[in-house]
Amino acid sequence: MDIWTEHSEQSVAHLTVAGEAWLASASEYPSSLRALWEARPWAPTVLPCGRAFDVISLPALFGRRVLDELWSSGPGCGPVAEYRGRTQLFVQPGAAPRLRTLLAWEEWARDVPPLLCHGLGDAVTVPPVRRAPDQPTAPGAPIGRWIVAPDTSEPWLPSAGVLLWACVRAARGVAQAPQEGLGGTGGQGSGPTTIYPRPSGKDAAKGAPLAVFDFGSA
Repeated sequence: MDIWTEHSEQSVAHLTVAGEAWLASASEYPSSLRALWEARPWAPTVLPCGRAFDVISLPALFGRRVLDELWSSGPGCGPVAEYRGRTQLFVQPGAAPRLRTLLAWEEWARDVPPLLCHGLGDAVTVPPVRRAPDQPTAPGAPIGRWIVAPDTSEPWLPSAGVLLWACVRAARGVAQAPQEGLGGTGGQGSGPTTIYPRPSGKDAAKGAPLAVFDFGSA
């Protein structure tokens, strides 16, 4: 079990009642959805975007770099999930089409790998609110998992601009130092370990450490 897997398992245990309420608010029928979760807490759920959040889906490794950039240079992140080998960042409603436009317009955005921007009219599969005891824990498991689980009724969510700059910095940082570990000081396998605190309401920089990513082993 690598560091990414070991520490990201903590996130499901910390998905709170308030976090569940916020997640359910994305649905047109939040009370019915929460009743379904009571009966089937181990099942993933398909939720519409555009009401409570938009979702930006990134290639898994690039997603780790962007998360590192958000925490090291910016305000942090909101909820984050992993599904089918991709990293899903929950962002402000309306941020998906805005980011899509910025990436198509800005010349320097050509360095950023293709992103999937899910906004109004789209739906995404989110991980279960609880992890079944026998659920696979390997990265990329089809059922998905929370990396940073919702834990408040008003989570801080990045804007399109915040995420755009994080993506560009992450892409350019790797391009400028291809011979080094990801952000490391030496050769392969020497990348640093980064700790991402849990977001807490509008102040995403506070909270206990939640997920640890060892870029050197990626």
